[in-house]
Amino acid sequence: MPRESKAKKVQRADEVWALLRDAYPDAHCALDFENAFQLGVATILSAQTTDERVNGVTPALFRRFPDAEALASAPREDVEELVRSTGFFRNKAKNIQGFARGLMADHQGAVPRSMDELHALPGVGRKTANVILGNAFGIDEGIVVDTHVKRLARRLGFTTQTTPEKVEADLMTLVPRERWTLLAHLLIWHGRRVCDARSPACERCVVSHLCPSSRV
Repeated sequence: MPRESKAKKVQRADEVWALLRDAYPDAHCALDFENAFQLGVATILSAQTTDERVNGVTPALFRRFPDAEALASAPREDVEELVRSTGFFRNKAKNIQGFARGLMADHQGAVPRSMDELHALPGVGRKTANVILGNAFGIDEGIVVDTHVKRLARRLGFTTQTTPEKVEADLMTLVPRERWTLLAHLLIWHGRRVCDARSPACERCVVSHLCPSSRV
């Protein structure tokens, strides 16, 4: 694709948004949760595993430890056993208990609604904070950048960056704030269903004509 002006890139991003929104009208967070605390725990557990696997362990975890107070005071070995199948279970158990203890120590057990406060909690990076803010509270503070979002953003020519923070920054300049949370879901759904990492199905991609990486 020839060198593209910022205005043209914004216009192309708008067209990609509209086509993906029409293709995936039900796009949403794939993690099961009932409140912000559950979403935070589930997001921490989702590192380097599938959302389906996380959804398979969180019902029992939350029955046993339904809130930050219960999880914070739980025996570590009990938490480890419940999250074992998500992989890296010792570190994940440590992180979700750190998250719960941070909530108890600094926020009376409630999940805060600001990026700075969330990011200060143990186990919570910017990605997790964006997931919580956007999906539990409806606050478009940033764009969740996972492996799918990063891959599609680069293939679509919306960024040349390689770190999640810089990819996010580029995307935020192209898409209106009120679209940030849903944009991540749309890119994730498309990445899982069509734009595979190894063999993208460009022949059935609704945005292939707008993608500089298209093979068709």
